[in-house]
Amino acid sequence: MAAAVRAAGGRALVVGGWVRDRLRAEARGAPLETTPAPVDLDLEVFGVPEDRLAALLGPFGRVEAVGRSFPVYKVSAPGRAGQIDVALPRRESKRGRGHRGFEVQGDPSMPLAEAARRRDFTVNAIAWDPLTGRYEDPCDGAADLRAGILRAVDPATFGDDSLRVLRALQFAARFELTLDQATADLCRTIPLDDLPAERIWGELEKLLLLAARPSIGLDLALRLGVVERLFPDLLPLVGCEQEPEWHPEGDVWVHTLLVVDRARALNDDLDRPRLIAIMLAALCHDLGKPATTAFIDGRIRSPDHEQAGVAPTLRVLDGLNVHTIDGFDVRGQVVGLVAHHLKPGMLHKAPQVGDGAFRRLARKVNLELLARVARADCLGRTGTFDCSAMDWFLARARALDVAQHPPAPLLLGRHVLALGVPPGPRVGEILRQVYERQLDGEIASVEEGVAVARRMLES
Repeated sequence: MAAAVRAAGGRALVVGGWVRDRLRAEARGAPLETTPAPVDLDLEVFGVPEDRLAALLGPFGRVEAVGRSFPVYKVSAPGRAGQIDVALPRRESKRGRGHRGFEVQGDPSMPLAEAARRRDFTVNAIAWDPLTGRYEDPCDGAADLRAGILRAVDPATFGDDSLRVLRALQFAARFELTLDQATADLCRTIPLDDLPAERIWGELEKLLLLAARPSIGLDLALRLGVVERLFPDLLPLVGCEQEPEWHPEGDVWVHTLLVVDRARALNDDLDRPRLIAIMLAALCHDLGKPATTAFIDGRIRSPDHEQAGVAPTLRVLDGLNVHTIDGFDVRGQVVGLVAHHLKPGMLHKAPQVGDGAFRRLARKVNLELLARVARADCLGRTGTFDCSAMDWFLARARALDVAQHPPAPLLLGRHVLALGVPPGPRVGEILRQVYERQLDGEIASVEEGVAVARRMLES
């Protein structure tokens, strides 16, 4: 593509995150991949009029124009994964509030330095010429990247898009960068009330899933006032004291950051929706502590804080508009994980816990995810603690085949109807009672369930 653009009298440069990541790989001495990754690749074309660009791209695959006033051409090559987004340099004029309140016009004659000024941070304003292998860096982003600094490109226009405040959080965490003081001061002044839930969640998801230490971004969110403005249910965790014997690390906020980091480090093997459930549960697991913490019998205690955490967790999920993701009930699982996150340890301490306790708990929450959250909670402290209860809990759940789901009912409605019971509430009551006995291990087959139902009808 770059060669075709050059033949047409223009210049094509790779811009955005791929260039930043390539520079980071160079700094680590990692092998360089000159063929771009199949996602997150942007090509900016200078010197070619818009009415010629689509035809120029045609030989490289299917070309789809997205956007009316300012088209971005998405090029997909046959037999190759991903696509390349191709666009002209653009001018943006602020016309209203929100991330959509811009008027955008392409300008193929725009100088590279001016095109770079519309980007958010200097580390994202670097371009790479695939024909020469040279970097074009008018904002000195490479120097900031080497120094570990995240800096706004243009303070005068940075605040035009309030989403950039949240992007600062996830970039700081993902790449372990320190936000420049002037940029931090600027972020504190930018209103965030124009951001829709989906945009907020999009940046928080990147922070929680893509950063090795999400706590960096969460701590920055607190210091920039983002927690107070967007996640007020998290703010009471700050300064909420805990019993030093069990939580020598400090208050509930400090503990939550440690748990979130542990949860991220321990769960790389999960698919996206289950990892999201784990991370949101780690973030919310102790939201009930501020309302329940008291000094009792010489100790700092938080009785029933698991259940007390359900209501604020639901408010957080409502604010993010998180429900089902890829067919998985993330919302329901997060609530269950928060409400029962102490259960693995409690069951381990209880004498002679029956199998029924595990089967019933599996009806409320995924037990494998629960063991993972409980492990992160146990390890998310300073000091040395025995976390073997989670191994015992998960082994027991797997032995009962309830780690992922509760037992399917053996007795079904058709079995009860076949006994002559007319359709109605009585059928449901019989099914409920028989299932309870199944959970206790008293019934292990359909035949046994039918026999129990028959005796219930005869009594």
